[in-house]
This record gives sequence, structure tokens and C-alpha cells, in this order.
Amino acid sequence: MIIKYTTVVAAATLFCIAPVSAGSENDARDEIIVEGLRLAAPASETGSSVSIITAEDIELRGYAFALDALASAPGVTINQNGAFGGLATVRIRGAASDQTLVLLDGVPLGDPTAVGGGYDFSLLDSADIERIEVLKGPQSTLWGSDAIGGVVNIITKRPEAGIGARLFAEGGSFKTYRGGAAVFGANNTGDFRLAASGITSDGISKADAADGNGEADGYDGRTFAARGGLNLPHGMRLEARARYMEGETDIDGFPPPNFSLADTRDYSKTEQFTVATTLHAPLFNEQLENSFMTGFTDINRSGNFGGFAALDKGDRLILRYQGTFNISVRHRLAFGAEREENEANSDKTSVNGLFALYELKPFDGLTLTAGVRNDDHNRFGSATTARAAVAWSPSQYVTLRGSWGEGFKAPTIFQLTQTFGLLPANGDLKPETSSAFDFGIDLTAPNTRARLSVTYFDRDTENLIIFAPNFRYENLDATKANGVETALDITVTDSVSISASHAYIDAENATTGERQIRIPRHSGDFAVTYKNGPISGSAVLRYNGAENEGAFGIDVPSWVRVDLAASYQVSETIELYSRIENLFDENYQQISGFGTPGLSATGGVRLVF
Repeated sequence: MIIKYTTVVAAATLFCIAPVSAGSENDARDEIIVEGLRLAAPASETGSSVSIITAEDIELRGYAFALDALASAPGVTINQNGAFGGLATVRIRGAASDQTLVLLDGVPLGDPTAVGGGYDFSLLDSADIERIEVLKGPQSTLWGSDAIGGVVNIITKRPEAGIGARLFAEGGSFKTYRGGAAVFGANNTGDFRLAASGITSDGISKADAADGNGEADGYDGRTFAARGGLNLPHGMRLEARARYMEGETDIDGFPPPNFSLADTRDYSKTEQFTVATTLHAPLFNEQLENSFMTGFTDINRSGNFGGFAALDKGDRLILRYQGTFNISVRHRLAFGAEREENEANSDKTSVNGLFALYELKPFDGLTLTAGVRNDDHNRFGSATTARAAVAWSPSQYVTLRGSWGEGFKAPTIFQLTQTFGLLPANGDLKPETSSAFDFGIDLTAPNTRARLSVTYFDRDTENLIIFAPNFRYENLDATKANGVETALDITVTDSVSISASHAYIDAENATTGERQIRIPRHSGDFAVTYKNGPISGSAVLRYNGAENEGAFGIDVPSWVRVDLAASYQVSETIELYSRIENLFDENYQQISGFGTPGLSATGGVRLVF
């Protein structure tokens, strides 16, 4: 009933808006080329369900970390074990957090040493991000293992023409200081961009202060990034990218005699280095585009947990070729091969993949895509996945879209090798698999100043790997999820715009019928943005429904948080900005027992040369 009410009200609002002058942010969004789908295409032609978060969105709402920006996408749930460096995960449409593949400029960021191989978002500063694409539903046909629930494709900022520099510095509550700088340049020969950012904070107690924990847990993080490109003869181009991220955070544990979350002297440190090179070599007057990529990620994690020192080291090597054959304006074919090698604490796995994707546009307004992929893992054998998508625009105001896809996730090195009992590690684990579909409609008002998007999705996942009572990992579980995502954008005037999103997710364990942990049935936000001359700002109300914590935790109540952001362009060179988070000092938790910041404020300055 709530879903129907929301949809009806949103639709009525959309078509009752008084006509205003043409031109809006919605038009520009239509032109965004989605790169994470292999066959790059405008967002309106993809057929797949994709949420796009731009650098402008991030700046306008004052997001300091990619994690905060991702929370604004419908159907995305974030959880963090305490602010300022606590382990941070992302779930898409109720899938497990380690079933989300994270790509940074095409290179996977997942941690080979982690239990499920997922990515910790706590390190990822937003300063160098140009765009985030959230591909929802299984995407293994496109990207292989780990993309069973969806893909977060992060694209960093590219060099700008000429020579220039950008700097920012800010400070605020909890003795938090953050800053960064970038130098860039581009000409006909090539381009480069060097960037650095850092944050230090006294933080808050990871264990909730409301439970009597008063020790602040500090955080320090640093990022250094470089990228460059060389334009070669015959339309060829060579690109190189490198990024180093480091974070150290104080954490709280479960000390005796109660073994409940409380203040401790524990800490965690993570270092991650990523490097990639890509050669673009077009042939036949660019009718055949060839791309050869090599990517390498190295991660080191250390710390002290309950008096025990920990050290984990892992790396991942990616070799990838993709060819795109532009047959005609109505036919495109992408094909390629990949090899991925993972190593964690001296144990290794590898997988070889072959894929093909075909795009057909029978007539204007209709786009059909289909693909198939086979991955051959050195330990569990081969897996074949397929996908299909359709986007049809019968008029300029209506787009109907739908997609179906399969996913698989290979067992991680940890799951294949670790055991804590008398039985040996389970070498017979099977990959987790999923099958999902979604269909939706995008409606644009005749004046192009408003847009409504509604999507229904349904997913089944089997062979989930869990830690079983026999103290080793087994394929014992299955889950299912379905729901509706609704998003509404309205340009009220040339200065004021409104956006609202809502996600209903019914996710449960298909074996027991119990709700999945840490997935709210209802979540969403409501935002008002203002841009007029040198002044811009936003007010965002974010809602997160109650979450189940399972047998070992207390369920987390629903909560509402309000954040404000504003900026003033003093000149072409100087911009002042500020943000207020948790305006009404809401006392809430994202994970049972872990604290979140109360009312806090930050102010800063941006310089452009």
C-alpha cells in the first residue's frame, strides 16, 4: 500500500507542475554515457537499472566520502562499524555486501584477504571522483565473479585542458581537518593529473557513547593519485593510473568478562596500492576499437585486536582485452577475454573469462542488448552466465526498460582454505549464483522539468557460503529479494530543484523465511537544492528503516537524519563552503552497538587556478 501511494502521489505531482522554461539538469543527465556496461551508451538507452552520482551531486550535497554519496542511490544500503574509519560496506537490493563488485577506473578493489572478498569503503575520499555508476542486479556477464548483486563503478576525475590546479581545506567538529590538492594539464600530445588528499580526526567512540563509552577513536587517512595519457599515431592512446590509499583508525572490541562491545585500545591499519595501464588501438577507421588493460592491486592490513596482532597481505592481477566492433549505427558487438589472479597470504586462485555482448537498434527509440560469458576457475571449474536488456522510448516523454541477468561469485581464498575445527577446509565449495530481473518506466513531463522513475526488481540467490556449525564453510543457504525503487526529480524554478527517492526491499532467507540482516524494508531521502549566481546549497532528509541484526545483536531502530550544505563563490578563484550534519542531533546506529556522530559542522575553502 505504501508503494502504491508513493507512486500515485509522485505521478500526480509530476504532471501537475506548471510549465516553465525549457532546459534542466535532467537533459544533461540523459547525455551521461554509462561506461560500466561495457558497451558504453547514454543512460536512457541502457535498459539496465543504473543510478548515477556525479561530482556536482557530491559537491552540492557536501559528501566527504564515496560511502555518503552511495547512500543517496535508491536500493543501496550502507553500514559502518562506527564513523571515521570504521569498516564500511555497501549492499545493493538486499544482496550481501561482499556480493558487490567495486571498480575504480576499471580495476577491481575487493580485498583478496577478507572472508568474503568485499571492499571496505572507509578509505575512499570523494575529492577525486568524477562519477559513480551503480549497476543494480547481477552483472557477472559483464564483469565475472563478485558482481552477483551489482557493481559500483567509480570513475575518477580526468585531466582538464591547459594547466591548472585545485585546492581545498576544511575543518570542523571532533577536531577534524581535511584537505587536498590537484595539478593537471592537457594538450594535443597528452595529459596528466596529480592529486592528493588527507583527513585527520579525533573522531568519536566506535562503541556507542550512549552505552557509556567515552573514549574517542581517532582516524587518519591519506590518498595519492596520478594518471596520465599519451596520444600516439594512428589514433592510438596509452594511459597509466596509480593510486595509494592509507588509513589508520582506532577501533573498539569485545573485551572480557562481558564480551560486549566497549572501549578498547585496538586499532586497524590498511594500505592499498592500485596501478593500471591501458592501450587503446583503433583499427579500420575506428570501426574496431581495441583496448588492452593490465591492472594490479596490492593490499596490506594490520592491527591489534584484543591483544592479538594481525597481518594480512593480498594482491590481484587483472589482464583484460576488449574489442568493440561498430558494425553500423544499429549494430554493435563487444567481445573480450580476461584473466584474474588473486593471492592472499601465499594462497592463490585464478580465473579465465571470455565474454560477448551484442547491441541492436531495430529502429529509433528501441535498444536491445544481450550477452554471454564463461569463466573458468582453477579450483571449482567453469560457470556460464547470460544477460539481456531492452529500452524502448515510444515517445520523448516515456521510456520502458527491463533487464534479466545471472550472477556468480567464486569462493574466496579464505573460504577455500580456512577451518577452525577438526575437519579440513572445504575444497568442494560451489560458487554462489543468482538470477534476477527488473522492469521499470521513466516518465518525463512535457516541459522537461520533472522526471519520475519507478522500477520493480526480483532476485533469487542460491548456494550462499556460510560458516557452518561444523566450523568450516559450506553451501547451505539461499536468499530472495524483491521490491520497488522510486525516484522523482523536479526543477521547480531555474534556482530550485527537488528530488525524492524511496526503496522498498523485501529480503529474506529463502531457507528459514527470516528477514536478512541489515536490510531495511524502507529507505530513501528527500532533497532540496538551490543554485543562483554565486550561492548554492542543499538540504537533505535521509530515512533508514529498522534493520534486523540476527541472533547476535539487537535490532536497529529506524532513524531520520537531516544534513545541510552551502557554498558561496567569492570569485572565479575562491569558493567558501560549509555543511552541517545531523542537524537535529539524532541519536541513531547503523549497526547495533556502534555509534554515529551527533550534530556536527564543517567549514572550508576551495581554490581554483
